Order: sequence, then structure tokens, then C-alpha cells
Amino acid sequence: MNTIITIGRQFGSAGHEIGERLAKHYGIKFYDKDLLTRAAKESGFCEEMIKIHDERPTNSFLYNLVMDTYSFGYNSSSFVDMPISQKVFLAQFDTIKKIADEGPCVIVGRCADYALADYKNCINIFIHANEENKIKRVMEKFDLSEQKAKDMMIKKDKQRQSYYNYYSSKKWGRSDNYDISINSSKLGIEGTVNLLISYIENFEKQL
Repeated sequence: MNTIITIGRQFGSAGHEIGERLAKHYGIKFYDKDLLTRAAKESGFCEEMIKIHDERPTNSFLYNLVMDTYSFGYNSSSFVDMPISQKVFLAQFDTIKKIADEGPCVIVGRCADYALADYKNCINIFIHANEENKIKRVMEKFDLSEQKAKDMMIKKDKQRQSYYNYYSSKKWGRSDNYDISINSSKLGIEGTVNLLISYIENFEKQL
């Protein structure tokens, strides 16, 4: 196994669970929110700062100005002039590359496909699902009413879309930006994982 797997996902599509299962199948590391902890340690930002900006672009000048007083780490003049949200993005960007350089792994979200665009051994996956299935999954996971689950799903996807579109040169969720895009509602989690394993194994033969 020599492949780095990145997973973009709609909220409620089971992208996280699918990524975990792929990592377990191949016996490789899995990164989602724990990537933030590592990015914080390696960049000098406090972890809370990284979490505040996690997959959320913040364009408010005043907010960035205030939050800038809490930042430290990078010291080049061009970096100092950047808004805090961009500094946090760059910290994550650097961490993603370091993780990929260490060997095969699964990375969920955070523009990982964009960060690793030059890596030939990288497969970029996008997981989406039918609205009904996503709402049901969110209701069960967070113990929410149907309406609250739907509102949460819409909000989270808007955040992910605006973050991805803001920092990358591509469009979030557009199939031609990924190597493979799958509707997890059609096959379920296990079926989707099995299909992806087949795809990855064929890809490995080409390396």
C-alpha cells in the first residue's frame, strides 16, 4: 500500500466512517479532527484557534484584526500581514503535506486534495448521499429533530463549500475535481468501502 487517500464529504454522507474503514482495512493512519491537534503543535497556534477556523473561512476584517493579537508562530513579513484565517489554513496545509510525506494515510476534508495536488500517489474521493439518508444519519448521531438535523446539514455543507472554494482553485463537490465521486446511499457504508477498495487496488497497480 503506497496510496494517500483524501476524502471530501457532504455532512451526513458517512464520509468520516468510510474513511475510518478504509484506513482500518489497509492498516494506515486516519486523520480528521486530530489533524488540527498536530497542526496546532507544529505551527505554534493554540489548538482552540485552529478549531475556530476549521473548515470555516472568516472574511471579517475586524474579526481577523482582533484574533491576530492571539497568533504567533510564523514570522515572515508577508505572513504577519495575512489575516488569521489564512495563517491557520497555511498551518493545516503544511501539516497535511508533512503527513503525506510520512507514508500512506487517509485524510478527511480540509482541502487535502488541493494541498496534495502534486502527489502522484494520491486518490481524491468525494462522498455524497441522498438528503433523506443524510438527515436520518444526522438525527441519529446528534439526537436532533428532523428540522434541526436538516438545518445543521445545510449550515455545515455551506461552511465546507465556502471554505473549499475560498482557499482552493476548484469547486467543492464538483465531480470533475475528484478521481471518484460516490453516492453512499446507493451501496451503504460497507458497499461503498468495498467499491473504493477495488478502485484503490486497481490504482495501486498503475503506480
